[in-house]
Amino acid sequence: PIQLANNVLGLDEAEFLRETKATIKVAIQFENWRKQGESYFHTFGAPGRSQAFCHFHHFWTRAKQGGDESSLWDYDLNYLCAESGKFAKLQANDPVWELQYAYHFDAALYGQYLRRYSEQLGVKRTEGLVQDVAIDPESGHVEKLMLESGDEISGDFFVDCSGIRGLLIHKHLGTGYEDWGHWLPCDRAMAVPSERFETTLPYTRSIAHTAGWQWRIPLQHRNGNGLVYSSNHYSDDEAADILLSNLDSEQLAEPRIIPFRTGRTRKQWNRNVVAIGLSSGFLEPLESTSIHLIQSAIVRLITFFPHAGVTAELMDAYNRESQYEFEYIRDFIILHYHLNERDDSQFWRDVRNMDVPERITQKMERFRSSGTLTKDNFDIFLESSWLQVMVGQGIMPQDYHPLAGMLSEEQLRDKLEKTRATKMQPLEKMPPHDEFLEMFCKAS
Repeated sequence: PIQLANNVLGLDEAEFLRETKATIKVAIQFENWRKQGESYFHTFGAPGRSQAFCHFHHFWTRAKQGGDESSLWDYDLNYLCAESGKFAKLQANDPVWELQYAYHFDAALYGQYLRRYSEQLGVKRTEGLVQDVAIDPESGHVEKLMLESGDEISGDFFVDCSGIRGLLIHKHLGTGYEDWGHWLPCDRAMAVPSERFETTLPYTRSIAHTAGWQWRIPLQHRNGNGLVYSSNHYSDDEAADILLSNLDSEQLAEPRIIPFRTGRTRKQWNRNVVAIGLSSGFLEPLESTSIHLIQSAIVRLITFFPHAGVTAELMDAYNRESQYEFEYIRDFIILHYHLNERDDSQFWRDVRNMDVPERITQKMERFRSSGTLTKDNFDIFLESSWLQVMVGQGIMPQDYHPLAGMLSEEQLRDKLEKTRATKMQPLEKMPPHDEFLEMFCKAS
């Protein structure tokens, strides 16, 4: 989705890569999530080649039941690129060669880049600290902001981007917050940069520890590292020891602690204020969804933007869609924790045995019994994402779709062999990831 947002803004991709020190991201590797010593990938592609009414994984499931030893990811081009450390922008008419990708980038540099871009287009930026807020006593709407400098900023409509504080949406409108800590018990993050590796991986690593998980994000100029953890299980000193002893390259600064509370603002549009970013809620960055939620909120606000004034219908529609999107991402993150077989700490036993939202249970049960996967409206994760996490975390379907049973054994083997060979074809001509970045940025 970030490619869509950048394209709508008219950003040049090579310039974006240069300005934000970005690298390509084709997948996330999850290590130690199911069991210690095991790993799997959540790629941004889809395995195999699906046909009408029958996804590829049904054919693979049938083959596995017949003794086939191939991995689901053997048929995934994104995975093959991640494993080989290669990347290229493919111009392919055949969807079997679609190579979906996102980016690793420095978020602060992205913000600065967008600021410069916006100001060049005429956006006026006023900097200052908000000292007080004037609220209309009858409507409850925000009327103006009073700055420490003495300046006042009046407006008909305000966007609250003040972070976790929620200066308008919480402090002055008292909107309320729905806490999801009982499902997602991690409540702190610790971040530290380190020197870049000689070879830049085209994927993120997510490494589970005894009470949380560590990220490793490769950028052009450094590595981003962090630990998301539960303060009920780790002290900050213990978290620092775990993070710093697992960097694999020289640290460049002191660790920074970021406390958070997982959940969502109950009304992300309240009166004449819309909360976007951390003021609207927080979900841990396990699937890198925070910036997506900012951009999707902006698109939603444009869709429901008031013309003749704020109406209850616009607010309700905006809030309903926002709630669905937050809850569906929440459920996908819960899935990673809930489907674990670790027995090395109380943390993992607790999240495995907790009661989860009914939607997760239904999805797991349908997939386990028949391999069935369906996409919900407002769920940003496609069937292939749910497939990879469930298979990676140990759920194998007990049955497959009848259409996958129409091939003979020989036809099934032939289909899988040809699919795998087809997926492998582009790799021969692909450059290493670092070589692609150098060539693409220079050429553009």
